[in-house]
Amino acid sequence: MFRRLHPTSNRRKARNLTRAVALQRGVAAVEFAVVAPVFFLMVIGFIELGRGLMVQQVLTNASRVGVREAIGLHASEADSRTAAQEYAEGASVPGVTVTISPDPGAASAGTEITVNVSVPYTEVSWVPSPWFLGSTTLEAESVMRKEGFE
Repeated sequence: MFRRLHPTSNRRKARNLTRAVALQRGVAAVEFAVVAPVFFLMVIGFIELGRGLMVQQVLTNASRVGVREAIGLHASEADSRTAAQEYAEGASVPGVTVTISPDPGAASAGTEITVNVSVPYTEVSWVPSPWFLGSTTLEAESVMRKEGFE
């Protein structure tokens, strides 16, 4: 009814099973070596792209804050620049350049005032040497009319 296996047959099966497991481990190591560089490159790219999009949004909001400050009745260029820079620094984006045109203090009511905020991506990147956006300057611009009656 039951068939008994020879003791050497059991050892042979165990040896074949050990070889199969070792081969599977080797295949997994080779697959990881092929896939890992591509995977890590993609992860770094996603981080860099995500940081770029976040900084772009911060610059857009900073330009809006700056232009809102610039269109007030007693606005000055220094107040507008400070408001935009403080907003950007508060959102962890230091070193922004703010350009305001024309001077809010000298502009008459109804004049369009433009605030441009920019920063080189290399100054705000979380990656030590950015590959994809390294030479890019991120910038945002907002335009509003000066308040007042004239």
